[in-house]
Amino acid sequence: MTTSNLRPLRILATGVSTPARWVDSRELDARLGLAPGTVFARTGVSRRGVEPERNAAEVSAQAAHAALARAGLGLEAIDAVVCANASHDQAMPCNAALLHRALGLRSVPAFDINASCIGFLMALDLVASLLASRRYRRVLVTSCDLASRALDANDLDTFGLFGDGAAAAVLEAANENDTAGPALLGARFETWSEAAHACEIPGGGSRLTPDRYPGDYREVCTFRMDGKRLYRAVADRFDPFVAALLADAGLSLDAIDRVIPHQASALGMAHVFRRLAVPRERIEDIFAAHGNQVSASLPTALHAALDSGRLRAGDTALLIGTAAGVTLGGAVLRL
Repeated sequence: MTTSNLRPLRILATGVSTPARWVDSRELDARLGLAPGTVFARTGVSRRGVEPERNAAEVSAQAAHAALARAGLGLEAIDAVVCANASHDQAMPCNAALLHRALGLRSVPAFDINASCIGFLMALDLVASLLASRRYRRVLVTSCDLASRALDANDLDTFGLFGDGAAAAVLEAANENDTAGPALLGARFETWSEAAHACEIPGGGSRLTPDRYPGDYREVCTFRMDGKRLYRAVADRFDPFVAALLADAGLSLDAIDRVIPHQASALGMAHVFRRLAVPRERIEDIFAAHGNQVSASLPTALHAALDSGRLRAGDTALLIGTAAGVTLGGAVLRL
């Protein structure tokens, strides 16, 4: 368990990538030989972005440039680059170094934070502390996953669920003397590792190397998920977790202007709607139009809320999600 005190934090701007291609669920129906409407009925996803050619560093760079343009800043204003991806272009070096190169940066430090689907939340928590300590002035955080590269077309529950994408945010320390200003009011994370293997890509690391796996190595480089087991791992823990997070932030749920959940699945979104005692219109729901974008999912939903005006300066947002591990994570932000 990790808790944090209030830390002044300002989101200067957010940005997202534009997918190379949108794939409608009806196209997947036809490709898989299914009756029209099968994929949508099974997953609740109507379309998702797909990147057939670009790598994660390139897609992240597009989102980064979009965020910087909205902030009215150039790359010279950035003191550090953080990639909060769940998957990477290669095992080594860190994807932040590859993004660093794609952006054309020089000596600015770059590093990864990997907390799967809630990597962006973990980055907010850690970067807020770095900014509060004056270690950096402004930090660029990106989250990108190209889930389509590791899906099994025979597993409709995952093949029809996930989408590719990237989102970025430019963060800076806010005025610490402004007690009502922009801030990270609280952040909390809990990991329950008994279900660590319920959501994974087993290969690609030191545990299962090509020479240690007797079969076709592609088998262990494919994403696997036991959705029901994941749901059971967090369902009963969700309510006490939210209560503890709000207590950390010193707020009641009534004080939250907008809830930004990780867009995990139709079942996951339904659970958020059911468990949180807030009007449904105050919960950001972009799931059907994007699918589950893994680490990019939550910051893309945050960008949608800010871009549409559903979340404005002075509002308070609850960002919450679950991730492989299994980890529950949340943050309370005052914009």
